[in-house]
Formats: sequence, C-alpha cells, structure tokens
Amino acid sequence: MTGTARVVRGARPPATAVPVLDIGGTHVTAALVDPAAAGSPVLEAVRLPLDAHAPAGALLDRVAEAGRGIGAPAGGRWGVAVPGPFDYAAGVGRFRDVGKFDALDGVDVGAELAGRLLPRPSGLVFLNDADAFALGEYHAGAARGRRRVLGITLGTGVGTSFLDAGMPVTDGPEVPPDGRAHLLSVDGVPLEEVVSRRAILARYAAGAAEAVDVREIAGRARAGERRAAATLAHCFGALGRALAPWCERFRPQVVVVGGSMTASWDLIGPALRTGLAAGGEPEGRWELRPAARPADAPLAGAAHWALRAARQPALE
Repeated sequence: MTGTARVVRGARPPATAVPVLDIGGTHVTAALVDPAAAGSPVLEAVRLPLDAHAPAGALLDRVAEAGRGIGAPAGGRWGVAVPGPFDYAAGVGRFRDVGKFDALDGVDVGAELAGRLLPRPSGLVFLNDADAFALGEYHAGAARGRRRVLGITLGTGVGTSFLDAGMPVTDGPEVPPDGRAHLLSVDGVPLEEVVSRRAILARYAAGAAEAVDVREIAGRARAGERRAAATLAHCFGALGRALAPWCERFRPQVVVVGGSMTASWDLIGPALRTGLAAGGEPEGRWELRPAARPADAPLAGAAHWALRAARQPALE
C-alpha cells in the first residue's frame, strides 16, 4: 500500500481508540485515534493521494482503501471529516458545480463507505473538515480551555468554524451563513477570489516572469522582495477585514489558524492581525494563535465528534 503509516507499539489498541477518516481535496487520511491520550492522539494512520475529479466508485474505493489499512475495531463507530457542501446529518454529498468531488453529488457516501470498510462499522458520523480541525484544537491544542473559538483553515481555500463550548455554531446573527467564511465577500469580491491558493498565485503572477507556488512567494518575501511581501499582506489582510465583523459579533476568545499555509505563519500572522484590527477588531479582544496540532487536529476532532454521537445517537 502506498502512503505513510504510523503504528503504536503494542499488540492491541486501547478500548478508547476511535477510527476516523479525513477526506481532503488531494489526500485521504485514515487513523486510529485515542482521544484520551496525553500526547499525540494518533495511534496509527494511513495517508493516500486522492483525485477529487475521479468517478464516484473510484473515490469511494480509495477512501475505503485507506480505512482498511488501519487496525479499526469490528463494529466501530467512525468519525468522518469531509469538506462541504455536504449533508452531514444524512451523509450525502452536495458537491454540484464546486470543482471537486462532483461525482459524489447526491451520493449516499455513508452507505457506500459502510459497505466498503472492513471490518464493518456500526455507523459513520460526518462533520465539516474545518469543524474537525477546530474541535481537535479545542480539546487538546491551541484552543484548549477556551469556550468561544474561531478556527480558520488555509489551504486551497478558506475554511472556518465557530465553536461555542465544543459545538459548531452554523446559524444565527453571530456567524456568517452556515458559519463558513468562503461565502463572504471583501471589497465587493468573493473572499476566495482574494485569499486562496489560486488567488495568491494570480495576484503575485501579474507581471511576473515565472510561475511560483505560495511557499516560494513566502521565501521571496522573507528575502525582502517587495512584491511577494505585498501580495501576502494584501491577501491575508483582506481575510482579517472580512472576518472582523463576525469576530465582533461572535466574540471568540481565541482565533486558531491551521492548514498548509501556516508554514508561513511569520508572514501570515502579522497580516491577519493587521486586517482584523483594520476591520474594527483591536488586539486584546482576541488571541491569535497558529495551530498547536496542525497535522493531528482534524483527526482528533473527528474522533471526539464520533464519541459525542455515541453518547447522543440523534446526532447520527
């Protein structure tokens, strides 16, 4: 099997271990997670590349392949983190015309995975991938001990999660529609056309002689290139300005940022902080932190959500 695996020492995982899946646009990770662990909660993990444009059967087979690679207990309840749009209660994809996972639109992903995973699960509990990240940081990361949390994920796009006492808030006057920042606009432009991987590359590439990735742009900014620094300052400053009104309404105690782009936190953090302040949220009302568990948080969050569903079956 391709991918990477981590295996805990010992013959058998603890009874508290929970099997989870984290489905992303380019990879799927299956893991056995111990939410009660004092250190890293991930006991075993398999990560495989995933083609978000593949047919439904191939996508589901690939996800299940990762799941079959871990030592999941028979009859276990799985937590599954997946990006939206998705009917999380029903386990059905709603990916029409979003540019990824289109083949899963209208598909009962829960039923299809339950039939493919071995050993057979007792159930699958779905949640948004940004919520999974925020829950992981809430239970054992940079948001631990804080009731009101805004989690932000930065990758190909922007994900957000507004947590109140470990529960995602997705409606009401305190949060954006569905609790998701990607539905917002800034300066009259959809947010993901200003701050996303493609938006950053497009802004930097205007007038550039060569194509580079975000990591290279960050490296050039550190080296003193003004255009690279201005690109990152503009994009992440805009993110701060877009989120500032919602921070004022929701009043998070901590804003935690994760995702692949946080490898450049020395550049992103100051720009985001400046944007929040410019949007009317002065520093002091909130604490801005990078993720403490950038790799493990979504897996841990999915495990905690599955445990909560086991205590309250109506969440399934």
